[in-house]
Amino acid sequence: MTEPSRYSSRNSLLQSLLREHLDPGYAAAARAREDGAGSSRIPQWLWLMVGCAVIGLVVGVAAVTIGEDSDDYRREVLSSVDAAEERNDELSTQRSELNTVADAARARALAGNTEGEQVLDRLRTLESAAGAEPVHGPGIVVTLDDRAAVKDRSVVLDRDVQAVVNALWASGAEAVSIGDVRVGPGVTVRQAGGAMLVDNKPVPSPYKIAAVGSPGQLETGFVVSPAYLRMSAVAQLYDIEFDVSAKEDLRLRGATVHELRSAEEATR
Repeated sequence: MTEPSRYSSRNSLLQSLLREHLDPGYAAAARAREDGAGSSRIPQWLWLMVGCAVIGLVVGVAAVTIGEDSDDYRREVLSSVDAAEERNDELSTQRSELNTVADAARARALAGNTEGEQVLDRLRTLESAAGAEPVHGPGIVVTLDDRAAVKDRSVVLDRDVQAVVNALWASGAEAVSIGDVRVGPGVTVRQAGGAMLVDNKPVPSPYKIAAVGSPGQLETGFVVSPAYLRMSAVAQLYDIEFDVSAKEDLRLRGATVHELRSAEEATR
């Protein structure tokens, strides 16, 4: 009687193992976990929404604050630049007035004798070579205007302006200026941050390069130069304004004379 009951219990155990692949304890734990997740789903979504709202609020406040600070900083920088430019114009005017007074005093002191006249002639020759004296006369004006070509990008580069200036010198120009800046010895033309700097002074577009000399000779020499061919190609590619016009009377101010510094070997 004991053997059949033993076999029946074994059969029932094997059948339960085949029907139920997981232990009943695992199934109970899984049901409890599902019940818990279902009951806490709404609070989790609420917390997620609250967190997103807080993050959005912080980011928005930070963006507004940064934008206000940036605008304030930009206005402050522009105000400083305007003040510096006004001060620079005032000093330039004052320097020109003082130069006129000094030239008059020098002429009075040296005039009246042969040696003084020779010194004055020598000074005039040197000042003319340095471009320190204002000049006027006929000539031509080369205009390069890239304001409407490509937005937020300079099409006319410093090497383009340099090539035009060199071509005008080679064509027989007696004096050259870029904008209001006279080109003299030691004057550089370069770009920095998209701005054209001539003798470290900003010159905005359109760039007007004026040359005093014979208009016919200057035009003839310039139109056959590599600079003219280069700028003609740039004008066609980028739709910039490139114009050469003759003028009956151009007035160019004197160039700034920079202090020359030299070094000598110290004597023992």
